[in-house]
Amino acid sequence: MIRLAHRYVRSGARGWAPACSAMRLTNSAPPHAFAPKAIVAPKPCNALHVLILSAVLLAAGCNGAALHVDRESQRDPVSRSLFIDELTWPEIRDAIAAGKTTAIYFAGSTEENGPHMVLGKHNLLARYEALAIARELGNALVYPVMPFAPTGDPVAKDGLMKFPGSISISERTFGEVARDVAVSAIAAGFKNVILLGEHGGGQQALENVADALDAEWSQSGVHVYHVGNADVDRRLAEYCEARHLVVGEHAGVPDTSKLLAIDADRKWVRRDKLAPGGAWNESGVDGDPSAATEELGRHLIEISVSGWANEIRRLTGDQNIR
Repeated sequence: MIRLAHRYVRSGARGWAPACSAMRLTNSAPPHAFAPKAIVAPKPCNALHVLILSAVLLAAGCNGAALHVDRESQRDPVSRSLFIDELTWPEIRDAIAAGKTTAIYFAGSTEENGPHMVLGKHNLLARYEALAIARELGNALVYPVMPFAPTGDPVAKDGLMKFPGSISISERTFGEVARDVAVSAIAAGFKNVILLGEHGGGQQALENVADALDAEWSQSGVHVYHVGNADVDRRLAEYCEARHLVVGEHAGVPDTSKLLAIDADRKWVRRDKLAPGGAWNESGVDGDPSAATEELGRHLIEISVSGWANEIRRLTGDQNIR
């Protein structure tokens, strides 16, 4: 239902007449998506004006779910974003007070992903999946994605570092960054801090940090947990293998399909370069990404998000495991 806020203006001898005030629109899409044109000056309106405006909005595809003009909801930080870097500090404070007491820290990686995928694959997926997890939980906010991880020795140029563009940091640095961000989240007032890694490397470092911080803070009612990838990776492999797909170890069907599913602007996957990896040392691919599809990627993301969310619920004592 569309509601119009009215105020009154002097209308000559007719006295006071209602004037349509500027409408504030909210949606999960970026603000400019539904931004109305600036209103230079209020003009008298009547029921006919309201009907015409309603018809125009409906013709443009607006509906009750997408369009809200409730000014109170405009001030609700939760309705704006679940990413802390898109909120102000009072909005974060109020969101925590309102029950969003879980902080999600998701580490990605900047690394080669074959000729067909951009180096930021893990970072793009981590941000997307972290938001999906937060929505699934309903009580979480998301910290910025850590874009670097251990990927090999940059001096010896081994592992993923043999390919131009890959970035590697030490296990120690990786763990210390996670620790400092987690302590910052505790200082902000979060009661549960979740450490995840989209990239396979660095999982042990995250686990060590979580165990140490949880031992330090648990007596104060604050907990830090590491949620690993092993169970999710197993489920993804089973889903693919049941469909006779070669999973591979790197930049294969699962990762490529997941990135295809969120690559709406076709910027991150070079579809003309999807081909079996061949020798990993030459292509940077282990597997056959040519079998990847957007539909498969959507299913794999659902499996991943559900698995991580359920593990978080189990660790935090949330009974709503699905």
